[in-house]
Amino acid sequence: MTEQRKLQIESRLHSVRSRIAEAANRVGRKPDEIELVAITKGYPTEFIHSAYHLGLRHFGENRVEEALPKLDAMIDLEDMVWHMVGYVQSRKAKAVAPRFDWVHSVDRLKLARRLDRFAGEAGRRLPVLLECNVSGEQSKAGWVLWEQDQWSQILPLFSEVLAMEHLEVRGLMTMAPWTSDKDHVRDVFQSLRELRNFLEAHLPGNWHELSMGMSSDFEIAIEEGATLVRIGQAIFGPRAGDVCAPDQVES
Repeated sequence: MTEQRKLQIESRLHSVRSRIAEAANRVGRKPDEIELVAITKGYPTEFIHSAYHLGLRHFGENRVEEALPKLDAMIDLEDMVWHMVGYVQSRKAKAVAPRFDWVHSVDRLKLARRLDRFAGEAGRRLPVLLECNVSGEQSKAGWVLWEQDQWSQILPLFSEVLAMEHLEVRGLMTMAPWTSDKDHVRDVFQSLRELRNFLEAHLPGNWHELSMGMSSDFEIAIEEGATLVRIGQAIFGPRAGDVCAPDQVES
């Protein structure tokens, strides 16, 4: 990696951290309440090393096949925390459960059961987030919960996940639409927060974490209660060959 590239990453990271702090301060939150997860999909390991040496410890990947070689390359950095934030095929749960520290994208009961099984085989308890589609977009993954009358119907399924011995449900995750309508984006993040509040009132457990917000909208997400933000391009710059919207490549 060139020195210029290192300086660019340092500058971008400083900017992102400042924007996180400013967004938190605007709504009376403490900046250290928000965990920055650097999304490294599509970036080489030297980018990850650079971010690590700038103080980042939480990193996220979308695809198992791309992620595992990176985890192997960084295995000597024991304090790295790896988040799986992308869609996980059920057949790949066996690879994900023992290697990742968090899974943000538990979006169906079959996946939860398989992660529970393989986490148990690995002798661990795996922190997970339940991915919820609160935007109404048919193309989005997640439990379908964009209408409030669907919320009560999901309680038995979520209860089953909560009861799994080797999964530790920590909260919820969502993705907002890729749109210039910031009010709509805000509505989506508000909906996830309100869903979290509903679940806290109806199901025992820890629902504290809200994973929402990416490079294009993380400040709005923080204003609406995000505790984890998933940011790639705003730290590392454009990916080679990017032809799609940031929400399609970051989480």
